[in-house]
Amino acid sequence: MEFREPAGNNIFDNARIVGKAHPRIDGPLKVSGTAPYAYERHDVVDGQLYGYPVGAAIPKGRVTAIDAEAARAAPGVHAVVTTLEIEPLGIWDYNVARLFGGDVVEHYHQAIAVVVADTFEQARAAAALVSATYEAEEADVDLDAAFDRLLGTGEPSTMVGDVETAFAEAAVTLDEMYRTPSQTHAMMEPHASIVDWSDGGQMTIWTSNQMINWNRQALATTFGIDIDRIRVESPYIGGGFGGKLWLRADEVLGALGSRAAGRPVKIALPRPFMINNTTHRSGTVQRIRLAADADGRLTAIDHEAASHTLPGGRGEDATAQTPYFYAAPNRRVIHHLVDMNLPEASDMRAPGETSGLMALEIAMDEMAEKLGMDPVEFRKVNDTQVDPSDPDVPFSDRHFVECLDTGAEAFGWAGRNTAPGATRDGMWLIGHGMAGAYRGSPTLDSGARVRLSGGRLTVETDMTDIGTGAYTIIAQTAAETMGLPLEAVEVKLGNSAYPVSSGSGGQFGASSSTAGTYAACVALQRMICERLGVDEARFEDGRVLAEEIDRPLSEISNEELVAEDTMTFGDFKGDYVLATFGAHFVEVGVHVGTGEIRVRRMLAVCDSGRILNPVTARSQVIGAMVMGLGGALSEELAVDTGRAFFVNHDLAGYEVAVHADVGAQEVIFLDTLDPVSTPLKAKGIGELGLCGVAAAIANAAYNATGIRVRDYPVTLDKMLDRLPAI
Repeated sequence: MEFREPAGNNIFDNARIVGKAHPRIDGPLKVSGTAPYAYERHDVVDGQLYGYPVGAAIPKGRVTAIDAEAARAAPGVHAVVTTLEIEPLGIWDYNVARLFGGDVVEHYHQAIAVVVADTFEQARAAAALVSATYEAEEADVDLDAAFDRLLGTGEPSTMVGDVETAFAEAAVTLDEMYRTPSQTHAMMEPHASIVDWSDGGQMTIWTSNQMINWNRQALATTFGIDIDRIRVESPYIGGGFGGKLWLRADEVLGALGSRAAGRPVKIALPRPFMINNTTHRSGTVQRIRLAADADGRLTAIDHEAASHTLPGGRGEDATAQTPYFYAAPNRRVIHHLVDMNLPEASDMRAPGETSGLMALEIAMDEMAEKLGMDPVEFRKVNDTQVDPSDPDVPFSDRHFVECLDTGAEAFGWAGRNTAPGATRDGMWLIGHGMAGAYRGSPTLDSGARVRLSGGRLTVETDMTDIGTGAYTIIAQTAAETMGLPLEAVEVKLGNSAYPVSSGSGGQFGASSSTAGTYAACVALQRMICERLGVDEARFEDGRVLAEEIDRPLSEISNEELVAEDTMTFGDFKGDYVLATFGAHFVEVGVHVGTGEIRVRRMLAVCDSGRILNPVTARSQVIGAMVMGLGGALSEELAVDTGRAFFVNHDLAGYEVAVHADVGAQEVIFLDTLDPVSTPLKAKGIGELGLCGVAAAIANAAYNATGIRVRDYPVTLDKMLDRLPAI
């Protein structure tokens, strides 16, 4: 089915199940410990051995020799495979680092060997016996110095109007530098796989990966084998945040170890490997210049940023939102990629906008103060319903101003602290801050297969559920379309034997996969109509209604009916900008003696099309808000500049936010409809919930103390010497 024009009125506009609150279908499995995660699938294949990785101890250079004899002689060891024994493996389009093979080292903890043994403890002990020698090269990891060299150079990605003239003529201007650190995904479940490639023929992998089909493509390219020889299963994923979008070393080492040992191998990357071997969000350096007239209307936006990447990588484009979010007739946007031999920088939840809004929304706060305007009103004045860089292109559906107004009223913004440092509660300085949120809303082609038997429907698609509620919203979509109760629908996900879906990532998963499920159900409806000899029918309350026909679905056929289709998206969507919008409001307390920041309450207002399930959507947003809290106050990968690696490579040194770090959270959905997005008029929300959160907290901390911090995270050491006297 092709979605080739904006959706009109349809069944989802009078839905009984879609858009209603339902608990997660997979919830009981997860709270009872019976959901099968990758490393725990002990029963899928017999004879599983354990693998353990060995990583490079330099960031750049060559491996000159590896001595693995002691490891091979260790108790329980079945095989040791070293990188010097393997020709350089292939690199798929979206992978940047070579995952194994050859002597070249591009980053610290690049995999150089895998040990396979009877037990995990034996594999780990033997891995410690592998010794390597290197020819090391110096690695430059100074992003600030690189930005200083690049400032003002390069071809802008967006160049509209005359920026310099606008600044020269502006009533008020701002010119500041902002920095965001590298961050890691820090998901609970590590990268883990069980791989059976014991005969070097058919490769079967039970893994934790967000994108089943991309994963197969990457494996086929990496090993130079036919994709039809590869089967992948990933039905449950313990968090991904973009870190499991791409093929990583656990699968590659598991495959090599399995082929060498002649047995299936299970391998989980240790936490230090997750941080230094897999991907992360690049740090950024950003210069933002804003110009406005006396009425607060922006006349120019100039955003220049740099991020680091391995050669050929994507880095973190912190300018991603700037061409679209706020109106201004003159704008210049430049993103510099800086080649550095740090671990691979790639997608992490809301890549680009997360880091970009951490800076831009502080800059907007600072500009509002210079203009003497309320920060909410300043943003409202600079709203736009068209692409500011191309005014002939409208937004498909944009309710940013409504987000601001709704949030301000619900939060009690009118009664906020208006003078930085002026409100105190005992030993706590109280501050209030807000920020806007923007995230693009793409869709990808997505397929599904449905099976009807005895009045029960089974949905099969290689879509994954990374904790987002995909099982539930797909079931809701199928039940709604086929007129069945929710309990009559079973959803099977994460298997390469099923039709190719969008997968989970980029805020496209929910909208795309439900559209694909709808397409498959419509194909099944057509099949049923053909059997009944009618052109069309209604599907309600488990029955088929058409002309003189009123029959239960369970009696349509004595055999299983199977239909399959893929939702594709027409070129008409290119005539619009599709995006999601939000507003975050935060109250913090800053201890007057220590500078410790406590987040007392948070509010998010989201404009994200039809909300398919308010329960699962709220979970996505409050989780993103907590993630943004960590990004604002604690999360920072500390770089050893001499050895070019991330020092705090565990969850003791890399501090993520926990429940105790936030007092109260509230989420409001506008529940708007975007007919350009999909037939369900829904858009993603899992990444929008993170965008702007950190800036709202930073702005609240400034409001509490009068101390402006532009270098994340906003830790107490950056405030302590500037706090008011006790």
